[in-house]
Amino acid sequence: MRIAIYSRGIEHNQQKDIELLLTELIKHGAEPVFYQDFFNKFYSSVNLEGKYSTFNSSIDMDSSIDCLISLGGDGTLLDTVTLVKDTGIPVLGVNYGRLGFLANIGKDEINSAIEALVERKYVLDKRTLLHIESDVPLFGDVPYALNEFTLHKSDTSPMIKIHTYLNGEFLNTYWADGLIVSTPTGSTGYSLSCNGPVVFPDSASFVITPVSPHNLNIRPIIVPDNTIVSFEVEGRTDNFICSMDSRRELVPKEIQLAVKKENFGLNLIRLNENNFLQTLRNKLSWGLDKRN
Repeated sequence: MRIAIYSRGIEHNQQKDIELLLTELIKHGAEPVFYQDFFNKFYSSVNLEGKYSTFNSSIDMDSSIDCLISLGGDGTLLDTVTLVKDTGIPVLGVNYGRLGFLANIGKDEINSAIEALVERKYVLDKRTLLHIESDVPLFGDVPYALNEFTLHKSDTSPMIKIHTYLNGEFLNTYWADGLIVSTPTGSTGYSLSCNGPVVFPDSASFVITPVSPHNLNIRPIIVPDNTIVSFEVEGRTDNFICSMDSRRELVPKEIQLAVKKENFGLNLIRLNENNFLQTLRNKLSWGLDKRN
């Protein structure tokens, strides 16, 4: 079994965690394949024995890779979307960060997680991706996102007007700093911080959430995920920011934009005992009120 390992980097106090991960992989007969940049950062400070394979980009993610482990927080796991693309390679998130809605496997669960991987005793959650279409090329060969698509004013410019349409029919004009279209996965991200609702991963919907709207009667709205959401932007500046997860581009306001459900999704590995409700309770401290 070949398991790819991706991370942006590790802290000094996480070296023992890497050694533990390698020990467990080798003990179970799995071959680790490290992301090259990550390997270069830690190989001299971690006790390694033998030679290890590496990969550099999505081109190396072929059918020989059984799964990918993301070491870090949710931002690190979002990076893996651009690596696995439409290969269907499942992704397991190990939380070396803070909150960890997506990377919800704790460092203390490494032993059981690797055993579950090798014995294939896990559940695959297929997460919806958002696809962007525009009249000029955007985001290269990865025009999709796991969490959200965002339109936002640039820097300190005044608010923008975002004319929004659902399947070609006018919905609303948002006078705001920006607008978020999130997947159910992204409903616990940027959208949540802008007072958007929490949506279950299998709810087959998108959430449209304004960022600091000027009209107080404007609220987030949930639409079916077979909806094409399109936009026209007005503002006093010539450009605005368009983002897909953590990737962003500065685009002219004359651009034509639309988002829809991507034709493929991301296979997120979930251990059998974990589920979305448990994640909500753990990460948001629900149910801990002493009056319950």
